[in-house]
Amino acid sequence: MSASVDDGDSSSGAEFEVFLNFRGPDTRLTFTDSLYHILVKAGIHVFRDNEEIRQGEKIGDKLLHAIKSSKIYVPIFSKNYASSRWCLRELTHVVDCQSKAKDKMILPIFFDVDPEDVKLETKLYLDALGEHEEQFGHEVPQWKEALIEVAKIRGLGLKNRGHGEIINAIVNKVMTKLMKRRRNLPDYLVGIHDQVEAIMGLLNEGSHDIRYLVIHGMGGIGKTTLASAIFNRISDQFDGYSFLSDVRESAQRGRIIDLQKQLLSEIFQGQSPEIHSIDAGIEIIKKRCWQKNVLLVLDDVDEKNQLSTLAGNSNCFGPKSKIIITTRDINFLPIKEKEFLPIKENEEESSFQAHSKEFEIYEMKEMDSSYALELFSQHALGMNFPPPHYEDISRKITNKTSGLPLALEIVGSSLFGKSRAIWKETLKKLDSVPKQEVFVRLKISYDMLEDAQKEIFLDIACYFIGHKRLLPYYMWKASGYFPKSGLLFLSRMSLIKIDEDDTLWMHDQLRDFGREIIRLEDKDPGKRSRLWMPDNALNVVQRKEASEKIVALRLTILSEVQNFTSEEFSKLPNLRFMELDGGNLTGDFKNLLSKLTWFSWSSCPSKLEAKNLCLEKLAVLELSTIGSGDWVGWEQCTVQHYSKRFTLFGICRSNQTYSFTFLDLSDHWFVIFR
Repeated sequence: MSASVDDGDSSSGAEFEVFLNFRGPDTRLTFTDSLYHILVKAGIHVFRDNEEIRQGEKIGDKLLHAIKSSKIYVPIFSKNYASSRWCLRELTHVVDCQSKAKDKMILPIFFDVDPEDVKLETKLYLDALGEHEEQFGHEVPQWKEALIEVAKIRGLGLKNRGHGEIINAIVNKVMTKLMKRRRNLPDYLVGIHDQVEAIMGLLNEGSHDIRYLVIHGMGGIGKTTLASAIFNRISDQFDGYSFLSDVRESAQRGRIIDLQKQLLSEIFQGQSPEIHSIDAGIEIIKKRCWQKNVLLVLDDVDEKNQLSTLAGNSNCFGPKSKIIITTRDINFLPIKEKEFLPIKENEEESSFQAHSKEFEIYEMKEMDSSYALELFSQHALGMNFPPPHYEDISRKITNKTSGLPLALEIVGSSLFGKSRAIWKETLKKLDSVPKQEVFVRLKISYDMLEDAQKEIFLDIACYFIGHKRLLPYYMWKASGYFPKSGLLFLSRMSLIKIDEDDTLWMHDQLRDFGREIIRLEDKDPGKRSRLWMPDNALNVVQRKEASEKIVALRLTILSEVQNFTSEEFSKLPNLRFMELDGGNLTGDFKNLLSKLTWFSWSSCPSKLEAKNLCLEKLAVLELSTIGSGDWVGWEQCTVQHYSKRFTLFGICRSNQTYSFTFLDLSDHWFVIFR
């Protein structure tokens, strides 16, 4: 992206991000030259032409392609700008391209003129245009119209301001508009336009009042998609922006500090400062952001303290900031009948109670039946409307999904390419539970999975959302689950998604659905297959209530250091996934953990107290935050996999914090030392 085109060396096949429109003799060697090089240094693909490629009286292919392919246009209006017919021709094409594509932007720069000059309200540009009348009279009306149109756009003026200040402002706006962190939206967006416009009205665009907007609705109804669409639409209007996903999940895992760091890193487009406590994070956010107008999205919030630790109160951000919150439950908000409780005079303001007008609630409803049919048809048939012989059954299936976008997508995707008999069977299943929650409807797709695919789906729901696909891939392969075809099948059924950066993702409704499947396995947590909440897992293990049914557990973020004995793990003969945080393993582990394929241990001790620890089927090992000192006891720990035997003590021996990654692709054995 850092390549640039200058001085006529463009090619008709090149793609650009920024097009600079200026009169060479006025600014080429001064302002425009500085702006060009700083944009290029920022990694932006810039087109800056010169007079040599301007031939004849029409814009040639090179210039025309540069204009059409660019996303941002920067016309630099100087005193003699209107005397250049080429500047005016380029500007006319720029206005035409921008009017046809909503994703393009014009950012006018008033170098040594005022907007009134460009609006033709003074003689400066009018006189210059008059001189063009005789030779180019047929073009002049178009030039005038383009000038007036662009002058209506809020731009940046250089009068009484330093070039460096303006150039920094331009670069920030360009970087924001290019949206390096643009939210991915579903391929099919149906019926969302009206919702977006409703949100825009509630946000009160242009208002100087801070706004907390709450998008409220049940799981699977499209809250995150709507928030993402709004984020993509308006983020370039703010000094900084951040989208924090899955706040509830992160809070449960003790990752609020990580979210605070992400917020600061995204808003300031750089590395975040060190944050050692949640309270310190709140203070740092306030100190750094109180004058900055930001757009902040907090996705899936369910507790008030999550808001206070990430969005503080109305004093934390600039006066034009907007905070968008998505949630299933508004009971934790300090509101009554969609309004805040009033604050008594002289009463200390608590978070989110500063002004009643700060909060707006938008309650999402189920999709309109026509939109629901269109969305279902897109996923089930690949078209906007079902053909006549599928219309009746499509309408019946759509009616049974209660207008929930997620259910429509899941059921529709599961029927794509299937026979009519499968469609009828699906409708019959939906008919048998007409008033059940979406859980039952999602279970129809889950029941269509093979056993190995169910295992992969449940593992992702409990442990691997947000993880790179590669690591659990080796665990699943070692377990005989055929992950390549399994992940593809789950993805095509819309039960999971794999992002462009190869990260596993799952809708929160599907995540909760998968975890509910686990909860329904047995009333006794010790007899369920997976334990993902550390306190539950710790209770089961320490009380020796575990059973052979447990295949995965997480023992992390515990309140105090825990040591685990061989006797406790003797109750877990089928364990294949385990995460530990600190502590140690003690006792004789002979013939224990023989099926473990994934072992993650943060704050791993340098002195291993376990004896005879032999991990025969280990595929993934992650040891992090290893303390200094000799590695005592690790020489007794061995890994035997695919007829190879490794001694961990021989792989890594260190007297200091060690960082190392070992990957043996031939044996599909992954070790990470951080």
